[in-house]
Amino acid sequence: MVPTDLRYTNDHEWVRVDGDEATIGITAYAADQLGDIVFVELPDPGRTVTQAAAFGVVESVKAVSDLFAPVTGDVVEANAELGGKPELVNSDPYGAGWMIRITLVDASQLDALLDADAYDALIAAG
Repeated sequence: MVPTDLRYTNDHEWVRVDGDEATIGITAYAADQLGDIVFVELPDPGRTVTQAAAFGVVESVKAVSDLFAPVTGDVVEANAELGGKPELVNSDPYGAGWMIRITLVDASQLDALLDADAYDALIAAG
């Protein structure tokens, strides 16, 4: 099930916006495709992430994949719990498995992202 309150990238990241703060993670589809997540590397607070640029790495039993920022902003928090429990990305990708929180720089960048219906169509197409 694809949450309707999020925006999505073609690379399977999601973003949830609350005021000028945005929470970013990877989708359940991406987590499922990667398999069991064993390691997550995230940026430290204070770093700026740029839309469509890599901001971190997720490693699974199957592959190592870059994480791409859906929007530009300054990192205010990285999910420290993933350091000891990277499997949260698999078990709760839209909740406890979030990756980073940022201060959103340009809300108009959200317009370039997919809504839930478009993302559903993307994963249905394979």
